[in-house]
Amino acid sequence: MDVQALTFLIVGLSFALYIGIAIWSRAGSTKEFYVAGGGVPPVMNGMATAADWMSAASFISMAGIISFVGYDGSVYLMGWTGGYVLLALCIAPYLRKFGKFTVPDFIGERYYSQTARVVAVVCAIFICFTYIAGQMRGVGVVFSRFLEVDVNTGVYIGMAVVFFYAVLGGMKGITYTQVAQYCVLIFAFMVPAIFISVMMTGHVLPQIGFGSTVLDAAGNDTGVYLLQKLDGLSTQLGFNEYTEGAKSTIDVFAITAALMVGTAGLPHVIVRFFTVPKVKDARTSTGWALVFIAILYTTVPALSVFSRVNMIETINGADGQGVAHATAPSWIKNWEQTGLIKWNDKNGDGKMFYGKGKIDDSSTNEMKIDNDIIVLATPEIAGLPAWVIALVAAGGLAAALSTSAGLLLVISTSVSHDLLKKNFMPDISDKKELMFARISAAIGIVIAGYFGVNPPGFVAAVVAFAFGLAAASLFPAIIMGIFSKSMNKEGAIAGMVLGLGFTASYIIYFKFVNPAANVPANWLFGISPEGIGLIGMVINFVVATVVSKMTAAVPDDVQQMVESIRFPKGADSAHSH
Repeated sequence: MDVQALTFLIVGLSFALYIGIAIWSRAGSTKEFYVAGGGVPPVMNGMATAADWMSAASFISMAGIISFVGYDGSVYLMGWTGGYVLLALCIAPYLRKFGKFTVPDFIGERYYSQTARVVAVVCAIFICFTYIAGQMRGVGVVFSRFLEVDVNTGVYIGMAVVFFYAVLGGMKGITYTQVAQYCVLIFAFMVPAIFISVMMTGHVLPQIGFGSTVLDAAGNDTGVYLLQKLDGLSTQLGFNEYTEGAKSTIDVFAITAALMVGTAGLPHVIVRFFTVPKVKDARTSTGWALVFIAILYTTVPALSVFSRVNMIETINGADGQGVAHATAPSWIKNWEQTGLIKWNDKNGDGKMFYGKGKIDDSSTNEMKIDNDIIVLATPEIAGLPAWVIALVAAGGLAAALSTSAGLLLVISTSVSHDLLKKNFMPDISDKKELMFARISAAIGIVIAGYFGVNPPGFVAAVVAFAFGLAAASLFPAIIMGIFSKSMNKEGAIAGMVLGLGFTASYIIYFKFVNPAANVPANWLFGISPEGIGLIGMVINFVVATVVSKMTAAVPDDVQQMVESIRFPKGADSAHSH
């Protein structure tokens, strides 16, 4: 069977499984729609959380960035992983104990204010749309290559699938679908990585192959380390050394920190901790999620390097002079049809050359390669069997669709539960609330599809903005809500509004209004738009603290409630209130 037939088969089977699960676990009540009835076992919840967490940005785009950018790309790895630990220790158990379905619900109750709730809803929806645009773009990239349609048609197909199981199943359908998606996603990522690790270094574990010496064509050890070889290839082609970073230390720190605290403020990940039976299970499932995430995250750097070495060698040939386009490897021909790889024969020799062009005029770069294709193209570049190529397509879709579904759920619950039931329609019935949740999920899909067709940047960069916005708006409000009895509603609202306003305007200015000015010399403290969420967060904390000192104190009952979140049950005898 050829690649396309196998892709139809494997993707079709995986979709049938997801949709079957969605029908089997249809939500009957709002509690099942919002938090899966609160009865998901910790290991399964860990798997579902990992699938929710590892989006198209993790599966498709992160390896692409690290592959092309090298050392500087590691900020995504460090920030996203560190953020998860922060979430597990500082936020998940306390919110679970508080017992609210959504982040705006927590903020509305804790800050005894409908205005705070509405600001939190706006922040949550804004973050989710920024994030989901990246996912839809990922879906489009996968479909465009493997169904041989254009990227936009791919986005429309993805919209239809997500619509079906997010709108039908709610959190219950999504949770069990995500367990299946995690299995597909991790298998699809690890199989090619293990194959290529064995081919290039002789080691089964990609994590060990990453730090090992390379084998030659006959399978003999060359004594040259993999990273050493890639550094050599990079400098030879006019790029910086792969293991050297070009970003300033302050920018690396800011981006990592913004991604980290942004993770801890992401509404669609936080809501997962409400789906387990007990507070203790919230911590346990976070531990499991971290194990499941680590399998993929520790493999990403290895896969990035394997792919880059293979890519350079298949384009530039063994002699480094370039391969004739007429005899180009099939993966280049396949991806050229999607428009995500372009060849421009600058010197008219009919040969493709990939490099930076510092050597002489004849060797300027002739290849334009989209970052987001590297993981999907890896099995083809390495000449792996067709079923592996099809499997990776299924994995990429599983990653993008699982996160899209989680995000849509946050959008729909924010609208139906926090805006309508808690504000405008307090007497609404359970059935009506469920109907509004489904309608808002459907509208959300349409808007997300629009952003997927007209994306503002490549997948991981768009997602990085979502994290910056979460870091600057929701994270400080949640942390102060849990750990500070004296933080009042005026402080929290002012902090969220200014933090989000500053961060969003900085990103919009440098990315959309005046992209030409987006150079380190013009950045505030040398911090790029991807890392500015850190400054937004500091502004939020400072403004909130100053404003709360100048306004009315927090009511006693709210102070007691905050106290009770932090102390475990049964500790009341030791802490007399």
